[in-house]
Amino acid sequence: MELGKAYLILLGVLALRLYLTALKPTDSVTDGFLPAARALGCEVTVLTDRPEQHPHAVACDVRDPRALIDTVEQLGRPDAIFSNSDHLQAETALAADYFGLPGKDWRACAAAKNKFLMRRRLREAGVEQVFTVRLAPGDPVPDDLPYPVVLKPREGVASEDVMLVERDLDRAVAEVRKRRPGEALVVEEYLEGPLRTLETLGDGTGLRVLGGFETTLGPLPYFVEERLDWAPDGPHEHVLAALRALGAGFGACHTEYVVTPHGPRIVEVNYRVIGDHCDFLLGDVLGAPLFAWILRVHLGEPAPAVPGATAYGSAVSLVADRPGTIKQAPGHESVVAGDVRLWHRPLRAVGDVVSLTHTNRDYLGVVRAVGPDRARVDAAIADYRARRPWVLE
Repeated sequence: MELGKAYLILLGVLALRLYLTALKPTDSVTDGFLPAARALGCEVTVLTDRPEQHPHAVACDVRDPRALIDTVEQLGRPDAIFSNSDHLQAETALAADYFGLPGKDWRACAAAKNKFLMRRRLREAGVEQVFTVRLAPGDPVPDDLPYPVVLKPREGVASEDVMLVERDLDRAVAEVRKRRPGEALVVEEYLEGPLRTLETLGDGTGLRVLGGFETTLGPLPYFVEERLDWAPDGPHEHVLAALRALGAGFGACHTEYVVTPHGPRIVEVNYRVIGDHCDFLLGDVLGAPLFAWILRVHLGEPAPAVPGATAYGSAVSLVADRPGTIKQAPGHESVVAGDVRLWHRPLRAVGDVVSLTHTNRDYLGVVRAVGPDRARVDAAIADYRARRPWVLE
């Protein structure tokens, strides 16, 4: 940033111009990044292909980097272009690079999003070997697979159509292709062991480890994340080597990995901050302005030193266990129970009809809590759930 402009910004005469690309509204953007950006003194413009869903947004085909660049050029030169959407990282990175702004390498964004490319990059870099087969539309299912395997969309999200297959992959593939005609799929070896996450923040010169979580999944053959508990320690060096191989060294990154009997293995790299309200939880545990930290990096500032955790935290997703109509539900609220702070965020409403999908779309709400230790956090969550149940009939 040129010296004159920086001086005017310091005096409050000139606001930083931040363009944020988005698809559907999310709590991370609405309650996290937008308030943080405004607190930093940014003039924020939301660019989206769904302007009717975002107040004061500008319509733009954000999936097309050429349209994105053209729209930004018409609106005025930016100081940062940012996205927290899984689907828009490469496009946003290309636009940021066009304007000479700090941002992610679009190649790293593409490799992280495409699970087959991710596996290939990690294999070529000698980081790890995980059996993987890509199935383009119309491709036959290969023989002699190392069952059990995991079937997943090549660029899927929210555990949609991810399943463990112990035999008869043909039937599982046919079932998924009914819902996803024209999409490529991936078949991988099943990675058995504890599922963990590593949360990082980079500024292009180095990565800061923010911490991590231990993930509790629902019953197989599906992979629905039901709970995340603060677990900052782990085999970080393997994960960091994987991120270096992918080139994922800028901004926030949420990486999931399994600690197998043969060592850690990457499940997926989500080149944005952790979701499902664990981004808020991460900030709570660290006692840090996480959303502002991430935006500051995109505005050209170095990543800050990461403090030690100030609390223990858990996030519990309240998952529908059967179809039905919601008859009773707690609202959006925060509770203080002794030395535990707890928040409940409903994701559905009374009267909604719920049909099971065996994905994260089955979430009814999220409870997150922070406190001195796990025992007190667990007790507060259990007490809240007992007193404020979701009722489906």
